[in-house]
Amino acid sequence: MISLPQAAPRVAKLTALSIGVALLATACGGGSTPSATESSAAAGSIACPAPSATAGASSTAIETGNVPAATTTTPTPLKLGSLLPTTGSLAFLGPPEIAGVNLGIKEVNAAGGVLGKPVQVVHRDSGDTKTDIATQSTTALLGQGVSAIIGAASSGVSKTVINQITGAGVIQFSPANTSPDFTTWDDKGLYWRTAPSDVLQGKVLGNYIATCGAQTVGMIVLNDAYGTGLAKNVKAAFEAAGGQVVAEELFNEGDSQFSSQVDKVIAAKPDAIALITFDQAKSIVPLITGKGIKPTQLFMVDGNTSDYSKDFKAGTLKGAQGTIPGTFAKEDFKKKLLAIDPALKDYSYAGESYDAVNLISLAAEAAKSTKGTEIAKQLKAVSEGGEKCTDFASCVTLLRNGKDIDYDGESGPVTFSDAGDPTEASIGIYEYQDDNKYTPAREEFGKL
Repeated sequence: MISLPQAAPRVAKLTALSIGVALLATACGGGSTPSATESSAAAGSIACPAPSATAGASSTAIETGNVPAATTTTPTPLKLGSLLPTTGSLAFLGPPEIAGVNLGIKEVNAAGGVLGKPVQVVHRDSGDTKTDIATQSTTALLGQGVSAIIGAASSGVSKTVINQITGAGVIQFSPANTSPDFTTWDDKGLYWRTAPSDVLQGKVLGNYIATCGAQTVGMIVLNDAYGTGLAKNVKAAFEAAGGQVVAEELFNEGDSQFSSQVDKVIAAKPDAIALITFDQAKSIVPLITGKGIKPTQLFMVDGNTSDYSKDFKAGTLKGAQGTIPGTFAKEDFKKKLLAIDPALKDYSYAGESYDAVNLISLAAEAAKSTKGTEIAKQLKAVSEGGEKCTDFASCVTLLRNGKDIDYDGESGPVTFSDAGDPTEASIGIYEYQDDNKYTPAREEFGKL
């Protein structure tokens, strides 16, 4: 992992840290200590709450009228770059994120574009932390004069380019970074994200494992900013709920052998195992299940909750569960994404990517500028305090009619802190079926 030195953070960001996490009560009972009945479960006896009946329901279609013409036009069209993975250990996240960006661009331009000009987008690969692809891609995007770069997906990758991007006066807007480190990064007000910090995902997952009746948990963790940060928050929540972490084994990006970590975790005889990895799960899961661990004992995260229908034999993951920040992708949104990319299998962070395009575009309209530093000054304002709207056409109509807006998007309610973080978010919990594909089970909503 490449780490970069951080300068003194903004005072507002320090204030954001002091707020902490306050989860709302849900049907899952997250945050409560296991009951006497649940606590009597033997190793491997996991009984999670039944899926919610409304999981994955369709959203209500938005009716919009004619969009008024821009009152201010720009000689320089808004140009966005994307820095999303098409290679590397998070390559499975690239297609839904890129589709989300392209859908957002399509809808913005269908509504007349930003400040009278169509929005342009340039896509580049982010790779992963084993390569220098992200730096090369960032240099190319900055050379083309982009106002904002959407990406990276990996927190570790973002750490290698954040200073390069924000130092150039360009917005970095990640749809998937979850490392808490970015909350206090000295980014000159130019780093934003629609994915919540892993303070929230970690608390939800740790509480949920306890709710399922586990008293002990073992963890296999990617040794980078994402993995260790998320593991820290899962552990804190699980222990606060009365559980005990009995094994925590690390591995590094680029490792291909995981037998040692698996053997040590299984030897500790945990009730549940949390896999905090990227696509290394393809190698780790067979090792674990081959040792007799039931899939219902496995809990995964956004870095590896993916479609494994072509990787494992049927039933390998049946009953395993995983968390992905953000609300469930609704059926009508999925249809729009499939029209952009018919080959999509996963929808992780598609909503967050789509929302990034809309928020940047709306902030440019509010700023009456396509300059990155000016757009950044309006991002918080378009996310809070005004009239609710959920797509570019309806929101820009309000703006051009002199109204204040509060954008809520496909990823859920979006209200930014001064640090550029979402202040509230949902964490989706998904359950694997016999075909090794995951389906929505329930959502946990929380505030940061």
